[in-house]
Amino acid sequence: MRKLWIVLGLLLVASTAWSQTGTEFLAQEPGSMGEGWRGFTDISFMVNALLTLTLAAILGAIIAYHPKFVETADTLQEIEAPKVFITYSVIGALIGIMVVKYGLVVGFVLFGIGGLIRFRTVLRSPSLTGTVIFVTLIGLSCGLDLPHVAVLATVFGFGLIYILNASLTYRVNVRAVKAACIQEAAVAYRRIFEAHGCKILFERKYPSKCRVKFIFRTSGNVDRDAIEKEFEEKIDESLRGFVDWEVD
Repeated sequence: MRKLWIVLGLLLVASTAWSQTGTEFLAQEPGSMGEGWRGFTDISFMVNALLTLTLAAILGAIIAYHPKFVETADTLQEIEAPKVFITYSVIGALIGIMVVKYGLVVGFVLFGIGGLIRFRTVLRSPSLTGTVIFVTLIGLSCGLDLPHVAVLATVFGFGLIYILNASLTYRVNVRAVKAACIQEAAVAYRRIFEAHGCKILFERKYPSKCRVKFIFRTSGNVDRDAIEKEFEEKIDESLRGFVDWEVD
């Protein structure tokens, strides 16, 4: 009974607050919320926003690359998760910049867009979901007559994505390996990957499934044709399997 009264009290407070502010909000005439192109002359705001985005990226990276996360990551999604964390941190900063400077009306709009993306957008990876939210906010900035915010966010995001994707992560499954030779096969494949400058992040052997899985990172695109050619030339036929590649 006590909990019921608490809930009713909260509903009464919310109803009163809405009656005071909601009617005014709905009655507002539509119009520009920003300064338009003159916003580019607000050097102080531009510098402060840039510093805010930078701080958000740094703080997001501190959490994203926590040693415990690095130690326990054993899937492609978990290994690539830090990029998603940093991107979302910057997204949060961009939302905060617009809400603080231009009011809570922006918050209502962002809430609606977030729900639309959450329930209507299906992408193949979390990083792509983060990117689509980011570009949506850039478009929202333009629509709210905030071109200076949109340009600044675009330039910052472009550089951030370039940095985060300076190295590529691959997942390779070697299938149909003879169970009795799976250890030797794993060593043979690993040596060729490392010879091409690949840093092995994760390796697991599945004797029951006759499969070996590798996750590795490289500073650039690997020459897959050259690597697969070496598989055929340097790995004994008795150790060879079928290779499936996946890149993120």
